[in-house]
Amino acid sequence: MKSKAPAWLLLVTNLPGHNPTLRMRIWRALKAAGAGPLRDGAYLLPNGERARQVLEDQGAEIKAAGGLVQILSFDAESAAQNAEFIKLFDRTEEYAEAIERLASLRQELAKDAEPEARQQLAAIAREVAAIAARDFFPGESRQQMQEALADAEVGLNARFAPDEPHAAQRKIRARERKDYRGRTWATRERLWIDRVASAWLIRRFIDPKAKFTWLKHVKDCPKRAVGFDFDGAEFTHVGSKVTFEVLVSSFHLEQDPGLIRLGALVHHLDVGGIPIAEAPGFATIMAGARSLQPDDDALLRAMTPVLDSLYASYAAVQSRG
Repeated sequence: MKSKAPAWLLLVTNLPGHNPTLRMRIWRALKAAGAGPLRDGAYLLPNGERARQVLEDQGAEIKAAGGLVQILSFDAESAAQNAEFIKLFDRTEEYAEAIERLASLRQELAKDAEPEARQQLAAIAREVAAIAARDFFPGESRQQMQEALADAEVGLNARFAPDEPHAAQRKIRARERKDYRGRTWATRERLWIDRVASAWLIRRFIDPKAKFTWLKHVKDCPKRAVGFDFDGAEFTHVGSKVTFEVLVSSFHLEQDPGLIRLGALVHHLDVGGIPIAEAPGFATIMAGARSLQPDDDALLRAMTPVLDSLYASYAAVQSRG
């Protein structure tokens, strides 16, 4: 029977001579990784492959400069000592500071144009993602931060992408792609995340010759058009799924891992949920494209290579795994 790995890794170092540049570089790298300082020259991390790699990389640099390094794995001697170690990784104060900055930023966001507002929110999201990456023992403070970010995103969407559909409570019905070839598809104008991704999905995987109509008022949807992403449309939010995810399920595309990961990205940006690392960057690109393109046809053309690239990246990661 394989024994359980020790809970902790400890890097013990003795840096050579007076080398402030090396000392600062090592300190910054360990801080970015989330290492907890026990004392000068002793840094603690929860045991894991990533943590060991970080410590080994820094140890190799110290050794190359003539310093001494030991990496030790061990368990705490008692529950009390283990609790003391865990306290070294408490990120509550960092999340609280980020929430305060977000609260101040939200006052500014109400006055900014969309690209600037999205960029500023993306910057806070990147900062929070960096905190979360070194938050080895997440608790209520991380949940509060994620909820605050989601609320800010909802606020931006309400301002720049109003009239989002309400989720229908019905079963998602299976459809055949052959019945949806060469059709006209209709959705609300001024495309945002779910609509642009759904239009990309339709043209790439469902109806390659699809034509699109962008509606100023959904009541003007042509009778023979296939509506999507608005209340009463043939394809729209159902239960917890956004329109992109509903289309994936409706047309038997769930076995495509690239589309599933892209769906998670769209879901997060449209209605919140599990954070996706690249989501703020994608939203910033989308906001910039909306400000540059003269109409929704041009916007879809501009965003198509972005979505193609994201899909290819997601599919490649899955194939390597």
